[in-house]
Amino acid sequence: MIQPVSAQIHADLAHKNGFLGDGIGIAFLDTGLSPHRDFSPVSQRIEAFVDFVHHKYECYDDNSHGTHITGIACSAGRTGKDYIGIAPKAHIISLKVLNSLGNGVPSAFIHGLQWIHENYRIYQIRIVNISIGSPGTDEDQTSREILRQVNQLWDDGRIVCIAGGNHGPRPQSISIPGNSHKIITVGSSDDSLKIWGNRRLPSHYSGRGPTRSCVMKPDVVAPGTNIYSCSLHNRYAVKSGTSMATPVVSGAMALLLEKYPYYTNKDAKKKLKFNCDQLNTPRSHQGWGRINVQKLLELP
Repeated sequence: MIQPVSAQIHADLAHKNGFLGDGIGIAFLDTGLSPHRDFSPVSQRIEAFVDFVHHKYECYDDNSHGTHITGIACSAGRTGKDYIGIAPKAHIISLKVLNSLGNGVPSAFIHGLQWIHENYRIYQIRIVNISIGSPGTDEDQTSREILRQVNQLWDDGRIVCIAGGNHGPRPQSISIPGNSHKIITVGSSDDSLKIWGNRRLPSHYSGRGPTRSCVMKPDVVAPGTNIYSCSLHNRYAVKSGTSMATPVVSGAMALLLEKYPYYTNKDAKKKLKFNCDQLNTPRSHQGWGRINVQKLLELP
């Protein structure tokens, strides 16, 4: 049995102390969401589903990536004695901006970011999870617009967690929009492990900093390899990538905001910076270190 990621980062201790992300909204921009049993009752857990690709109204995922990502942060399922998800009572806002192949539709992505800007108060969105990245340059007009929209969400006071991308280990391999200097960029702490079931990822895949603007990235790392979470048709799957590491941090931020509801996004980022475990890897790989929820929430 794979150790739940919640146990790996000591979120299980937060759960035992009653911190489950209750009342915190997390928005996911991804391939959509299958109404998995681990999100039950769906009417209470899934606050909104908006499809910017096919404009359907019913909650669905035609790829599985979005369901897996959402499950890492928000699944209320259990394996052994631990929750699969980091914040199993957070409410979910799912925005479908990727197609069935998991490819980005730039206009859909931009519309999704704009939708959050316009609706975050209505749905009490405090955290935005973006497990999407492009190896392009920020000189491209579309990339510039995406970065502008992402930075706007941070300026709105939202905690924005974005994957650093899977183009490592070469320097300056952080994906767009993870290269934004404002947001929290997430890498994989365990990208040297053997990867099961996904041969597309190279060893040491996690994107490395600095950015081309000489900003040190990623900010933080979390487990991202061989992560067990929800899949289609009420099943489960194991996936790897910085996409999987990012909702680990998003879920942890939900626990932090539940304990300290008055925290701003800058407060949360500062708290995270000084409460990580140092790894024996370069700053360009680990950032501030691996997230540790026990330290983050000051639990005994």
